[in-house]
Amino acid sequence: MSASSRFRMFIDNEFVESASGEWFTTDNPFTGRPFAEVAAANEEDVDRAVRSAHRAFNAPEWKGLTASQRGELLLRLADLIAAHVEELAVAEVRDNGKLISEMRAQIAYMPQWYRYYGGLANKVEGAHLPSDKKNTVNFTRYEPLGVVAAIVPWNSPLLLLAWKLAPALAAGNTVVVKPSEFTSTSITPFMELVKAAGFPAGVVNVVTGTGPTVGAELVRHPLVRKVAFTGGETAGIAIAEAAGRRLIPATLELGGKSANIVFADANLDNAAKGVIGGIFAATGQTCVAGSRLLVQREIADEFIERLLAIARTARMGDPLSTDTQVGPVTTPVQLGKILRHIEDAKAEGARCVLGGGRAERPECGTGWFVEPTIFTDVTPQMRLAREEVFGPVLAIMPFDTDEEAVSLANSTDYGLAAGVWTRDLKRAHRMAEQLQAGSVWINTYRTSAPMSPFGGYKRSGLGREGGADAIKQYLQVKSVWIDLNDEYPSPFVMRL
Repeated sequence: MSASSRFRMFIDNEFVESASGEWFTTDNPFTGRPFAEVAAANEEDVDRAVRSAHRAFNAPEWKGLTASQRGELLLRLADLIAAHVEELAVAEVRDNGKLISEMRAQIAYMPQWYRYYGGLANKVEGAHLPSDKKNTVNFTRYEPLGVVAAIVPWNSPLLLLAWKLAPALAAGNTVVVKPSEFTSTSITPFMELVKAAGFPAGVVNVVTGTGPTVGAELVRHPLVRKVAFTGGETAGIAIAEAAGRRLIPATLELGGKSANIVFADANLDNAAKGVIGGIFAATGQTCVAGSRLLVQREIADEFIERLLAIARTARMGDPLSTDTQVGPVTTPVQLGKILRHIEDAKAEGARCVLGGGRAERPECGTGWFVEPTIFTDVTPQMRLAREEVFGPVLAIMPFDTDEEAVSLANSTDYGLAAGVWTRDLKRAHRMAEQLQAGSVWINTYRTSAPMSPFGGYKRSGLGREGGADAIKQYLQVKSVWIDLNDEYPSPFVMRL
């Protein structure tokens, strides 16, 4: 595995510098200081990577493989990931500041995505369709799109790449990856594994740099045939517009303002743990963060005290320590955004009952830390209740009835996820039906699996990742007609 302090791009199975020879620095969130340099790509590098992927897509070394052979490559990659969990997890922590315990778990589970789609590669079936034309056969076949641009965020780079890369490769596409400029280093040891797995040159490529320079150029490139993006709403809208102008499909997993709903009949100990984990795990830097707690009024005071008792014990510090429970924010830009949201909430009249500012604990050193923060007296009109904070900040709102809970939960422009805590099975089913969210968790939170679809309602995105149907978002269907008649009818009449 690479230990270099300079991280290059990966094009045509080689680690290469940018055409300009320029580099940018990347920081360790725990120290707040640079720890490495990353190749700064430009338009020439994007073109080189896309053309490499395009050549590979049409080359017999890839195009000539059977679906089963593609699947075997993915299974081999899964085994290599499983053998290098610790190295990949440490690389992620150093770059994004997430807890080593969470990153180990993520990386250890990540092979399941490659195994799932490796097994699914040879199970995509067309259909023999009934025909109302005499002596005519009609069938469908699924074919890959071509070059896919996979643009991944900074919060869980390798796992969220797996959600895109595994189905794209299983379908027979080639891929150009653009990681976040804030977390571009863990992709290097991962590409070493891609190369070791035996994927042909050009099938997977990586370009590093900023969104406006590299990401935008990648989406605009005429040889890119699909974009898969996870990130913020503003960037997602820009990508959707650019893809729309080129008439290419885009899968977009964007922001969230997810509600965690606790009813009076719930197991309150479990619910409290689920709510704490839903917002303070990963320092709230997850698209499905349960950033709004809706709690039934009759238990609100008791439940808030339970939350505060747990949250006050949160251990902050070095994310590489297994004792740490809340790590740093990944970027200084995000740190500033979170702190502004906290001050705005105070100014709007929300009551801060825990935290409420930058963490100054000795164990946080010079890193970018925010104290776990809880607000009560939040109203649906406040920014804190409507906008994604993407940090360890919880907004609490009480409700009285099931109908009010649904109305509050659905009152934002987002619809990525929701949690429901109740012992009432009928209520659980009603809530699952009425909540406008792509994932609804009952008596659990932040659960995922490769066989389950994931994506958002409303402004939380377009399309789904995960599950058997996701592979078809990287395929296009072709209808084939075969006329078995001896004589062709009149050429001037359409065959209806």
